[in-house]
Order: sequence, then structure tokens, then C-alpha cells
Amino acid sequence: MTENDPRFSAAFWDRRYRSTSQVWSGEPNPALVGEVSSLAPGTALEVGCGEGADAIWLAGQGWQVTGVDFSARALDRAAGHTPADLAGRTTWQQADIRDWQPGEGPLHDLVTASFLHFPAPVRRQVFAALAARVAPGGHLVIVGHHPGDLDTAMPRPPEPGLFYTADDLAADLPGHAWEVITRTARPRTATTPDGTPVTVHDTVLTARRTR
Repeated sequence: MTENDPRFSAAFWDRRYRSTSQVWSGEPNPALVGEVSSLAPGTALEVGCGEGADAIWLAGQGWQVTGVDFSARALDRAAGHTPADLAGRTTWQQADIRDWQPGEGPLHDLVTASFLHFPAPVRRQVFAALAARVAPGGHLVIVGHHPGDLDTAMPRPPEPGLFYTADDLAADLPGHAWEVITRTARPRTATTPDGTPVTVHDTVLTARRTR
């Protein structure tokens, strides 16, 4: 597995989105909802936005949201799913976040990414670039699959290097001063492709940039 793995390409995800009318549930990520609901709305950057459910939910809560994905097909769907009354609160941007550099781009009150999984060196680079876009006083929220899920019946790629704990994420926070608010492996019930219920865990990190 390398960063040039086709699974990490826009072409791969464009094909996946073309292969079915809906890839994701269309519902916002419960972990994100739980972490963000108490925050005062401002500007938000949601990376790996897919079909737009999280970004649209944020816009509905009063955030001014930029949703970023490297799949043009996903962004077309996100724009199509956006209610007319929220269109003015959402911007859709195509970009390969692996090319982002820390310190480039505007700062946001909230930067979030859910279930972005790259090889560890690429993950650290990408998340450092995301953290660098958090404004002082703003929040970084990252949700992902916990490595413990590899020991369950839930199908996951048998590649431990793709997964991370909240401690991993906290240890990699770059540069600025951070207050870690949530650092956990949050259990939830999921269903395997054959219909079997199974408990999996979401890695959740929420950190506030203090200056």
C-alpha cells in the first residue's frame, strides 16, 4: 500500500459514485453532530465531504460551510442534495487534500473530516494541513474507524496502518496550542453486509486551538 494506491485517487471515487445512485446514508455523522451541536456557528471546512450530508447539516445549523472532495461526481451530488434555502451557506470545492500545505488557505472556526484513511505518513501530512486551517479559538473535529474494528466481523481492509486512535491524532497535533476536548473510541452498533449486528468503535478527536 502506497500513497499512489488507486483507492486514493479521484478517478477511483468517481467510478464508485457512478456505480450506484447513493453511496452513503444521506444522514449526518452522529459523532460529528454530538461534537458540534453545542458550538456557536461560524465558518466551517468539511474535508472529504462526499455526497454532502455533514456539510448540509452544518449549514442547516447556521454554519457557512465549504465542502471539499476530490471527486467531482461526489460534489455534483452534494450540490444537488443541498436545499435551496441552504445554497447560500454552502460552497463546494474540488481539491486533492494531499497537495495542501500547512498554513495555506483561510482559517475557519471549525475544520472537520470523517473517515479519511490514508497510510500513516500521508495521514499526518493531511491532518497537519487541516489543523493549520483552524482559527484561534476554533475547533478541529476528526472522526475515523478505530483499529480495534479489525478484530470484529465488520469488513475493513486488513491494513492496520490505515487506522488510528484518538491518542495518535492528539500526538500529531502540530504547532499551535491545543486543548483536547474529546479523545475517545466511541462504540456504536453497525450491521455487516450479511445483516449481522456488530459493535464497532469510532475514533473521535475534538481539539480547540487556544491561540
